[in-house]
Amino acid sequence: MKKLIPCFNKSVVLLNGFIFCSSFIAFGQVNEKTNVLFIMTDQQRWDALRCAGNLEIKTPNIDRLAKGGVQFTNAYSSCPVCVPARSSILTGRTIFNTKVLGNNDVDSDSIPNVPTFDQILSDNGYHTEYYGKWHSPYKFASKYNNVVKTTGKSKMANVPSTVDGFRKYLDELGIPARDANANEVIDKMSLRPYIPLPIDGRYGEQKEEVSTSENGRKKDNRSEVSQAQNFGIFNGLADGSLAAYEGHEALEALKKMKPGKSFSLTCSFGPPHPPYVVPKKYADLYNPGLLSVPASINDNLQNAPYQRNNTSFDLRFQNPEMVQQMKQVYYGMVTQVDEWVGKLLDELDRKGLTENTLVVFVSDHGEMMGDHGLNSKMKMYEGSVHIPLIMRLPGTIPAGKKVNAPVSHHDIFASILDYTGMKIPENDGRSLRKLVDGKADPVDYAVSVWGQINNGGPFMLRKGDWKMIVYLQMSDKKQKTVSALYNLKSDPLEMNNLIGTNPEKSNYEKVVSDLKSTLKDWMIKTKTPYIKELEVTEL
Repeated sequence: MKKLIPCFNKSVVLLNGFIFCSSFIAFGQVNEKTNVLFIMTDQQRWDALRCAGNLEIKTPNIDRLAKGGVQFTNAYSSCPVCVPARSSILTGRTIFNTKVLGNNDVDSDSIPNVPTFDQILSDNGYHTEYYGKWHSPYKFASKYNNVVKTTGKSKMANVPSTVDGFRKYLDELGIPARDANANEVIDKMSLRPYIPLPIDGRYGEQKEEVSTSENGRKKDNRSEVSQAQNFGIFNGLADGSLAAYEGHEALEALKKMKPGKSFSLTCSFGPPHPPYVVPKKYADLYNPGLLSVPASINDNLQNAPYQRNNTSFDLRFQNPEMVQQMKQVYYGMVTQVDEWVGKLLDELDRKGLTENTLVVFVSDHGEMMGDHGLNSKMKMYEGSVHIPLIMRLPGTIPAGKKVNAPVSHHDIFASILDYTGMKIPENDGRSLRKLVDGKADPVDYAVSVWGQINNGGPFMLRKGDWKMIVYLQMSDKKQKTVSALYNLKSDPLEMNNLIGTNPEKSNYEKVVSDLKSTLKDWMIKTKTPYIKELEVTEL
């Protein structure tokens, strides 16, 4: 017979020297706290999910997650760039309070000693592990129970990198590195060849002859391009991808979690971030000719906060057929991620942990993908700054709930600590539990900011149907960039800037004044600099 631990919060009966409870706990177990499964993608648009209304894409498992929990339909990135956004997610702090303003700050020596939600959970007895793309200051990884791999090549001794791990995984899977054939180019991350699509930055160079170097090996003479210009299909095993490598590592970790030990496990998928290379199995799910073209692709960007670069590559995103090609591989990458999300959720079910595990699904920022004829992130347009955010905790979070109020990355930190019963330290967000429970919350807006503030930002504020993009008047520069005001109810494509050079912008003075006041209050509350610059900025 198992030894029983006394229970004091249930009705008890004394029998044969043992204290029995109406709900008892077996020997070797402890009173379990709520577990956390944190799933993050990179560069996934808010609408790259069927549950967000996109009927072109196949995401049955993330849809299952949304059906069982709450979907925040207006969630925004703290900053539409990887490292600043991820640092805010971990800490609940603005980019100014983490001092991570851009990707180059990942190795900064000035990062403050602010806790992450996982560090707090670890201090309270949780077993914490993290797998997949890190891309945050490494000091935030100090309390995980596994060695967290760095993004890219590691600059630290004895710290492995995801790139090296991925390449080793492919070796073990029986997919060795090899030279490119005439119709292929090499993916510089995996060192494996793929077949480029016409949108690819090296398309048309596949047939160029390769030369033989002095050591007898073939040398690829084709152009060097950034991974953001890689679009193609890997004609090999379906598991020969970064998503499968990262998902496999997290799934194996979940399988090994010990019964009765509370845990927080992160699976951080690199996809659908470039390189946009996907196994053929997933690319074949989408016929590019049947995929929609953004309604704003031909936007002339007059009186707009952003303009296009006129490089040959950037012009491809004004080409409907090439945007459809991008969607084919991008959607394929999301669907493969979705498959691994399903495996993680199934493992929670198998282990009997579903009812006691908070699952969070989020992305760090989006992808323009031809909206306004633009690509990549780093914009305050919806395609770049609007993100997916889903939370599920059966019995606590209502199933099928949708919250339409604007929320932010800043709110994830406090929300996780709230649902796990932790004391919430100082941070720049709030728990979203009030909104989930249907209660009023005085914070009815979300803010994002571009950290390279030399050109005035911009700051973005979403409140109600209104969205304001503000370039601040910096004291040492003449402000040339256009600020913007959009009504997302009447203008969801953000085509009609109501201020800037709009001759009727005086009609919106009160709206602008109210939004500026809200933004100022947020800046004061979060100790954000540039308040004086905001005050003198004319919109």
